[in-house]
Amino acid sequence: MEERLRFVARLLDGEAMTTVCREFGISRKTGYKIFERYKDSGLEALTDRSRRPVRYANQLPGAIETLIVGLKREKPHWGARKIRELLVRRLDGDIRIPARSTIHAVLHRHGLVKIPVRLRHRATGTSLSTGAAPNDLWCADF
Repeated sequence: MEERLRFVARLLDGEAMTTVCREFGISRKTGYKIFERYKDSGLEALTDRSRRPVRYANQLPGAIETLIVGLKREKPHWGARKIRELLVRRLDGDIRIPARSTIHAVLHRHGLVKIPVRLRHRATGTSLSTGAAPNDLWCADF
C-alpha cells in the first residue's frame, strides 16, 4: 500500500505517468488502473484486494443439490441424463437447469455414482537370455 501511495503522490505532483511507471517497474496499464481506483475511492482503493473468485464453477444452490441427491436416492438406477430431464420437466422456466456434467459431478461428490473398473491389458515380453561375452546379446524395443 505504501508503494501505491508513493506512486499516486508522484502523479498528483504532476510527474508523467510513463516515467513514474518505469521507475516503479509497472506497466502503464497498471499505473492507470491504480490511479483511477484512487480517484474513484480515495485511499481505501490502494489497499490489497481479495483474490478469491467471485463465482465458483459447478456450484449449485443447496436446494437444487439436495433435489438432485434426493432424486437419485429415489431412483438409484437413473443417471445424470434422466435426472436432468426430470428437472427440466419439474422446474420448467423457474430456474436455470444445471448441465448433465454438473449433475454427474454432484452425484459423484456424494458417492452415488459407480465407476466401472477397467481391466488394463498389459503386454508381456520375452525373458532375456544372459550373454557370456560383450555384444553376444542385443535387445530392441518396439
